[in-house]
Amino acid sequence: MERKTAPSKGRPSILPDCASVEAQSTRSIRAISELEHQALERRSLAEKFSDLIVYEGGRMWAIIAHALWFGMWMLWNTSRIPGFKPFDPFPFPALTTVVSLEAIFLSLFILVSQNRASRRADERAHLDLQVNLLAERESTKTLQLLQALCAYHGISDPRDAEIKQLMHETQPATIARELERELPS
Repeated sequence: MERKTAPSKGRPSILPDCASVEAQSTRSIRAISELEHQALERRSLAEKFSDLIVYEGGRMWAIIAHALWFGMWMLWNTSRIPGFKPFDPFPFPALTTVVSLEAIFLSLFILVSQNRASRRADERAHLDLQVNLLAERESTKTLQLLQALCAYHGISDPRDAEIKQLMHETQPATIARELERELPS
C-alpha cells in the first residue's frame, strides 16, 4: 500500500492508492480463478461426462430436439404420415420405455454432477471458514495492539465492555454449539 501525502496538512494518508487496490483485486480474482480451474481439472472422466450431459441437457436445443423427436414418433405411429407404417402404436409403449430409460440415466448424470458440485461447495465453505478465522484473529490482534498503543501513549481507556469482549479470540466450537441450540431444526 502506497502512502500519499495529504496536501492540506502535510501528513501521510492512510488511504490506499487506487492502483494498489486494483492490483489486490486482480490478484484475488486470479487466485480464485486458479482454484476453480484446478477443481475442474481434478474431475474424473465420469464427472466431466456427467457435467457435459447435464449442461447440454439443460439447453434450449435439447428441449426443441425432444419435442421434435416425440412429435415425429407420435405422428409416425398414429398413421398420420402417409407411407410410414406404425411400429409403436398408441399408447406408444416403446416410446414410454425409451423416455423412461432416458429419464433414469439423466437423473443419474444429474446426481453425479450435483455430488461433485456439493463437494466443491464444501471445499469452498472450508476455505471461507479458514479465511474468516484468520481475519478474526487479525482483527483481535489489531484491537490488542491498538489498546497497547493507547495505554503506551496515555490515552484514556473508554472501558467499553464490547471492546474487551472483542479482544478475546473467538471460539468457533462455542459459536457452533450456540447456533445449533438456537437455530430451528
